[in-house]
Formats: sequence, structure tokens, C-alpha cells
Amino acid sequence: MNYTLHQLQVFLKIAETKSVTKAANELFLTQPAVSIQLKNLQDQFDIPLTEVVGRKLYITDFGAEIAQAAENILNEVHAINYKTQAYKGTLTGKLKISVVSTGKYVIPYLLTDFIKMNPGVELQLDVANKNRVIDSLEKNEVDFCLVSVMPEHLKLERIPLMDNQLYLVANQDFKMPKTPLTPKELPQLPLIYREPGSGTRSVMELFLNKQRVNIRKKMELATNEAVKQAIIAGLGCSIMPLIGIKNELQNGDLQIIPVQGMPIQSQWNLIWLSSKRLSPAAEAYRAYVVEHHQDIINRHFGWCREW
Repeated sequence: MNYTLHQLQVFLKIAETKSVTKAANELFLTQPAVSIQLKNLQDQFDIPLTEVVGRKLYITDFGAEIAQAAENILNEVHAINYKTQAYKGTLTGKLKISVVSTGKYVIPYLLTDFIKMNPGVELQLDVANKNRVIDSLEKNEVDFCLVSVMPEHLKLERIPLMDNQLYLVANQDFKMPKTPLTPKELPQLPLIYREPGSGTRSVMELFLNKQRVNIRKKMELATNEAVKQAIIAGLGCSIMPLIGIKNELQNGDLQIIPVQGMPIQSQWNLIWLSSKRLSPAAEAYRAYVVEHHQDIINRHFGWCREW
């Protein structure tokens, strides 16, 4: 066997993307260069690593085992590099964080100064719905997740950050009621939901279920931004996190409709697996958030308490 680290890196990316073209794009290589590396690696094995069926690339069972071994080898190589830099007094390495979609309003403020202080740290940030975020955590694909709904089936460590307040929101043309609405009146409104798997939707449905409110007619949209624009356009109302609608409230595009039992309260948490062995970069970030998160929250999100 005479395979190289570069061949393993290329094959691992092909296994992740299930595509030579996508792997080439993510590695900033040409497609022929990736194909050559795949061929050179394959020539060292009698068993196929990949197969093409109907123009679609598949990773064989053997290929999947080689990809896992490649990932382990590359992780060890990265660890050696990190330790070398650590002895030089420089923090390096990858920091992988997955964030639920509304968390994109929070996470930049928890990262900016840390990344500036540690330019050798490579940040990999993924924004997705709650189900995908938790799935990436469970598969140990990330160091940390930012969520407002805690998964109950995993053993986790967490850093509580701040409250997440959700209100019923409508556009500027909605006639403000003289008294707060009761939850039983909500079915009379055209309600817009996030897609299944969203943390915002989970909190919204939990509130409605506790109030024994059955919403029959509803619209589903995939992102908070899509929900926001639909409300502004007059397509309906929705229960939304305050943190994502500051500008729209200030400029009058949206307004909060008073409802008994609102705001709904959840909490933002930075979480990681209890069994996770944090890399030097991840451990440094954990310590940074513990020390600085309260000051960051007060400076950038103090307005939430005053609304």
C-alpha cells in the first residue's frame, strides 16, 4: 500500500458529497484532478471503493469503511499539527458549530472576538433546522450546537446563554385588539408555521397543545426569513422569536399582538456531548463562552428585556 494523505482527503470528501464534482468544488480542485486521485487510490485495492449506477456515484460498503479509516487518520494528523502549534503558543485547529436557524442572530456575537484573538482557528459553521442540528451532534460531526429546545435523548453539557421569547406577530395593517387575545381565538387567524423539525415550530406547537388549541388551516414555510416576509406581505400571523424581528418592529413593518400566556419562554443553550473529548480549539472556545457570554448578551441583547 502506498496511498497518500491527499488521496485519503480527496476520497473522504467524495464519500461525504457522493459526487466527484462536488468534492472538487469543496476542495478547490479540478474535476479531473479529483478523478485521478480517486483512481490512484482505487488501484491499491482489489475491492471497489465506489460504483456508478445510472450516472449516480455510490460508496460501497468497503469504501465506507475506508472513508471512516481515512477520517480517523486525517484527524490524527490534524491533532499532531495542533499540538505542534500549541507548543509554539499558537491556538490552531477546526471549530465546528451547528446552529438552529434563529440562532444565526446570536452566534456571530459569541464568535467574533474569539476568532479575532485566535486567527489560527478555522471556523466551520452550519445553520439548519433543529432536527439536522441535533443529528449532527449525535453523529459527533460538530463540537457544539446552539439550540433553544434541548434534546432529551442525549447526555449533554451546556452553557445557558439567554432567554428566547416568542410572540404572536402580525403586519402593520392588523387591527390591534382592545384586550389581549385568548389562545382559543388563535384558530380564527391565518397562522403561518415553520416546517416540521424546526425549534420554533416545536415551541409553538407545545404552547398550542397545552392550551388545547387545534389549528386546522395553516401555511408552512421553511425559514424564519420566509415567515417574516409572508407576515409583512399580509399572508397571516405567526409566533416568532423576538430576537429575529428587532428591525421590523422598530421600523413598523411588524407589530406584536398581545395574547394571554405570551411571550412563550425558552432558553438559548450552547451544548455538547458529555462524552466529547474537546480539541484544544473547542476547549478554548468553551472557556471563552463561559467567561464572556454574560457580557456579550448584556451588550448586544439587553434590548430584549426592555421590549
